[in-house]
Amino acid sequence: MSSRRPSKGGAGRGKEASAGQSGKRRSQNSRPRAPSGKPPASTAKGAKEASTGKARGSAGSGAPSRRRSGRAGTAKSGPREISAGGVVVRDGEVVVIVPTRRSADGSRVLSLPKGHVDPGETALQAAEREVREETGLVAEPVQELGESRYWYRRDGRTIGKSVHFYLFRYRRGKTEDHDDEVEEARWMPLTDAERKLSYPAEREMVTRAREHLEEGERKDR
Repeated sequence: MSSRRPSKGGAGRGKEASAGQSGKRRSQNSRPRAPSGKPPASTAKGAKEASTGKARGSAGSGAPSRRRSGRAGTAKSGPREISAGGVVVRDGEVVVIVPTRRSADGSRVLSLPKGHVDPGETALQAAEREVREETGLVAEPVQELGESRYWYRRDGRTIGKSVHFYLFRYRRGKTEDHDDEVEEARWMPLTDAERKLSYPAEREMVTRAREHLEEGERKDR
């Protein structure tokens, strides 16, 4: 096995909500769109673009809790964090990770690669970087799958969070080359990931990716 890449520096970089930061969360997923390379929309603009579909769930760390989908714009006022992640596909499979950070109840988390958007980055650039760092893979962006929005409590504050997810096609690299923030990165059938990922919003993003690929296959026939 290749030696792991060093962990990402900087406080909070690539980090999701910590395992001990429990609290109410609401999530809303927006419609898929092609990657533009533009910075993520502001809270107000993003609220207008969000759909009111049934998909729901949190893309952050911490124990999954019951969540209610609601109309966009219902998130509490206060600080907002922006993250981005990727659904990397290859021959009917998707790459998934087990972060070293556990959920609030101490259990292992199975998730998609994702992390904070750094200053000067677009959401798409952040998603590409997180895929490379957390999985060891280089992948090509295909389209944006949607945005998961929710809020959580930390240190007595209510914090809103938006996570932009993109569909990627695998190009090269080995999952053994993930960084130290990830315990394991591996390939999994798309249909298995739709059932086994820890967070409902991420399962929904995998479903969207599979449906996009199936639609493309039908058009090619």
